[in-house]
Amino acid sequence: MAFSTRLASSLRSALAALRWAAPRHCRGLSTPQGSEPSFNLGGIFPPLATPFSPTQEVDYAQLEGNLHRYACIPFRGLVALGSNGEYPYLSSRERVEVVSCVRRALPRDCLLLSGSGCECASGAVCALANVLGDPLCQLDHLCRTGQWQEARDLQHRLIEPNTAVTRRFGIPGLKKAMEWFGYYGGPCRAPLAPLSPAQVEELRSTFSANGWL
Repeated sequence: MAFSTRLASSLRSALAALRWAAPRHCRGLSTPQGSEPSFNLGGIFPPLATPFSPTQEVDYAQLEGNLHRYACIPFRGLVALGSNGEYPYLSSRERVEVVSCVRRALPRDCLLLSGSGCECASGAVCALANVLGDPLCQLDHLCRTGQWQEARDLQHRLIEPNTAVTRRFGIPGLKKAMEWFGYYGGPCRAPLAPLSPAQVEELRSTFSANGWL
C-alpha cells in the first residue's frame, strides 16, 4: 500500500507538470467518443536521453544545449522520460524538473510527450533521432510523399545504427553516439555501465559502415 501511495503521488506530480507545460490550446485536451483526434501526432519524436554530470546529477544545462540543437531539426515534437530517459533511476522531483526544463526550452507550439504510447500511430518515436534527427525526418518526408525507392535506400542505412543504439548497446551506446555528432551524451546513471573500448569501436564501425561517420 505504501508503494502504491508513493507511485500515485509521483504520477500526480508529473501530470501536474505536464499540464502546466503544455501549450494552452492542448491543456485539458480530450477526444469525445466518435470524433477525430484534435491534433496531429504524425512525424518524428525523439525519446530524449537524460544527461548526467560526472557525479551523476541531472545536467540541465547540457539538456538545454541538446534541445537548442534539436530545435534546428523538423521534429514533430519530443518525448521526455521515454525509453532513453533513464526514468526508473530518477527521483520524483527530477522527473518533474526534467519535463519542465524541456518545455521551457521549446517553442510553445512544439509538442511535448511524456509517459505516453500509442498503437498504430502515423509517426515514430525513434531512439536514433537523438543522433541522426535530420535523416529520420527526411525518411518520414520521403514516405509521406511516396518516394519509396529513396526511402528504402535511406532506411537501409539507418537500420544497423538504430539497432546498435537500442537492442545492441542500449542507452550507453546512444549517449556515446550522441557525442560523435556534437550533442552531449555523457555518463549514464548507475547501475547502467559505460561501454567497453571494444564495444565503442564496434559501435563506431556500425555508423562508419553505413556512411554516417
